[in-house]
Amino acid sequence: MGSFSPIHLLVLAIVAILLLGGGRFSNLMGDVAKGVKNFKKGMAEEDEKPAKPSARIEAQKSAEPAFDRDGERVRDDR
Repeated sequence: MGSFSPIHLLVLAIVAILLLGGGRFSNLMGDVAKGVKNFKKGMAEEDEKPAKPSARIEAQKSAEPAFDRDGERVRDDR
Protein backbone atom coordinates (compact mmCIF):
# COMPACT_ATOMS: atom_id res chain seq x y z
CA MET A 1 0.00 0.00 0.00
CA GLY A 2 2.96 2.35 0.55
CA SER A 3 4.86 1.57 -2.66
CA PHE A 4 4.55 3.26 -6.02
CA SER A 5 3.64 1.14 -9.02
CA PRO A 6 4.79 2.01 -12.54
CA ILE A 7 1.33 3.47 -13.24
CA HIS A 8 1.68 5.89 -10.31
CA LEU A 9 5.10 7.00 -11.58
CA LEU A 10 3.71 7.50 -15.09
CA VAL A 11 0.88 9.67 -13.76
CA LEU A 12 3.37 11.74 -11.74
CA ALA A 13 5.57 12.20 -14.82
CA ILE A 14 2.58 13.37 -16.90
CA VAL A 15 1.53 15.84 -14.18
CA ALA A 16 5.12 17.17 -13.98
CA ILE A 17 5.23 17.69 -17.76
CA LEU A 18 1.88 19.48 -17.69
CA LEU A 19 2.93 21.77 -14.83
CA LEU A 20 6.40 22.59 -16.12
CA GLY A 21 5.57 22.60 -19.80
CA GLY A 22 7.15 20.43 -22.45
CA GLY A 23 9.95 22.82 -23.41
CA ARG A 24 11.02 23.57 -19.86
CA PHE A 25 10.99 19.90 -18.91
CA SER A 26 12.99 19.06 -22.04
CA ASN A 27 15.59 21.74 -21.21
CA LEU A 28 15.83 20.46 -17.65
CA MET A 29 16.48 16.90 -18.81
CA GLY A 30 19.03 18.17 -21.34
CA ASP A 31 20.93 19.95 -18.56
CA VAL A 32 20.90 16.79 -16.45
CA ALA A 33 22.22 14.78 -19.42
CA LYS A 34 25.04 17.31 -19.97
CA GLY A 35 26.00 17.07 -16.32
CA VAL A 36 26.16 13.28 -16.44
CA LYS A 37 28.18 13.43 -19.67
CA ASN A 38 30.71 15.87 -18.17
CA PHE A 39 30.99 13.73 -15.03
CA LYS A 40 31.74 10.62 -17.07
CA LYS A 41 34.26 12.56 -19.18
CA GLY A 42 36.02 13.77 -16.04
CA MET A 43 36.18 10.28 -14.59
CA ALA A 44 37.60 8.90 -17.86
CA GLU A 45 40.30 11.61 -17.98
CA GLU A 46 41.50 10.66 -14.51
CA ASP A 47 41.84 7.02 -15.55
CA GLU A 48 43.76 7.82 -18.75
CA LYS A 49 46.55 9.82 -17.09
CA PRO A 50 48.17 7.73 -14.38
CA ALA A 51 50.75 9.57 -12.35
CA LYS A 52 54.23 8.45 -13.39
CA PRO A 53 57.14 9.11 -11.09
CA SER A 54 59.73 11.34 -12.68
CA ALA A 55 63.05 9.78 -13.61
CA ARG A 56 64.77 12.78 -12.03
CA ILE A 57 63.51 11.95 -8.56
CA GLU A 58 66.29 10.42 -6.54
CA ALA A 59 66.09 8.56 -3.29
CA GLN A 60 66.44 10.93 -0.38
CA LYS A 61 68.52 10.22 2.67
CA SER A 62 66.74 10.19 5.97
CA ALA A 63 66.93 13.55 7.68
CA GLU A 64 69.54 13.92 10.36
CA PRO A 65 68.36 15.62 13.53
CA ALA A 66 69.59 19.14 14.28
CA PHE A 67 69.50 18.51 18.03
CA ASP A 68 70.21 15.48 20.16
CA ARG A 69 68.01 14.23 23.02
CA ASP A 70 69.50 16.68 25.50
CA GLY A 71 68.89 19.71 23.28
CA GLU A 72 72.51 20.07 22.21
CA ARG A 73 73.00 21.27 18.62
CA VAL A 74 74.31 18.39 16.49
CA ARG A 75 74.74 20.19 13.16
CA ASP A 76 75.02 23.79 12.16
CA ASP A 77 72.79 24.82 9.20
CA ARG A 78 73.43 28.54 9.37
